[in-house]
Amino acid sequence: MVNGKEPDDRKRKREEQQLEEAVERAQRRREHWLRTGEWPLGRALAMMGRFGWTMVVPILLGAFAGRWLDRTFNTGVMWSAALVFAGAALGFWAVWKAMNSE
Repeated sequence: MVNGKEPDDRKRKREEQQLEEAVERAQRRREHWLRTGEWPLGRALAMMGRFGWTMVVPILLGAFAGRWLDRTFNTGVMWSAALVFAGAALGFWAVWKAMNSE
């Protein structure tokens, strides 16, 4: 690096490499789609339902556990809010992992 800036050649090579990787990913996705075809409506709806439950269950568990802790320790809504937020984060993470594995 010269004066905190990358030389133009390095920057251009890095950008070209990133572009090549993006093109390869797009080609792999297209080949996979051509091999497997489009999902039937029932399978797509089932996957959406599964993702919905994957989000809702951790949030509800956090809400119930937080409510119980708040009543037990008389802490207002501190535990409820924290555990609902943690449940939502866990649900989003689980859906993200499931989407990447499909």
